[in-house]
Amino acid sequence: MASQINPLIIAPSILSADFACLGAEVKAVLKGGADWIHFDVMDNHFVPNLTIGPLVCEAIRPYAQNGGQPAMIDVHLMIEPVERIIPDFAKAGANLISFHPEASLDVAKTLQLIRTNGCRAGLVLNPATPIEVLLPYLGLIDLVLLMSVNPGFGGQAFIPSTLEKISCVRKILDNHYTATNIPIRLEVDGGIKVDNIGAIAAAGADTFVAGSAIFGKANYSEIITAMRSECAQALGQQ
Repeated sequence: MASQINPLIIAPSILSADFACLGAEVKAVLKGGADWIHFDVMDNHFVPNLTIGPLVCEAIRPYAQNGGQPAMIDVHLMIEPVERIIPDFAKAGANLISFHPEASLDVAKTLQLIRTNGCRAGLVLNPATPIEVLLPYLGLIDLVLLMSVNPGFGGQAFIPSTLEKISCVRKILDNHYTATNIPIRLEVDGGIKVDNIGAIAAAGADTFVAGSAIFGKANYSEIITAMRSECAQALGQQ
């Protein structure tokens, strides 16, 4: 059974949104019940795709409002090197910035750079990245992002072995919470949809990135409500 230290968060990835009307898409998905906006940054170097940068983050910042308050913009950097661009995203309105340890020459220094620029910090583990990579940095992170696909493209299928990895990381984060009383979020990204989000929540995730499962559908509220219902059922809250 998953830990319930943190409330569950649905974070739609705008990688799957309609870029011709991105501001309206951000407003609509938040109105539909999303909590955060997930922002995927790819450089065609660290991963084989090219997406969006700080100017787009700055452009959507005014639209990312939830109940009259700024909504969290959760930036996932799939770029190498990462350090140069972090201050630009912080200035553009990012609230949380995550990166891959393989893309940094000094992971602790990069995490400190994110914090110095006023953002929460996260580390991202690819499917092949061992979870032991996290251990030296638990005191410097606010979030762990587990990739449940190999990064680079949206619309991929969830890798089933990720469930075991989620459970292992959940135990590490719970032990850290017991020792420090500091919660660390566990986010999962890749292939999440209504019919598997419950199993992902039960394994221990508390933050869910979904792109094509939400954007492009006729009713964002209906999809997000269904996702929350599946999570609640899996966690015995219904």
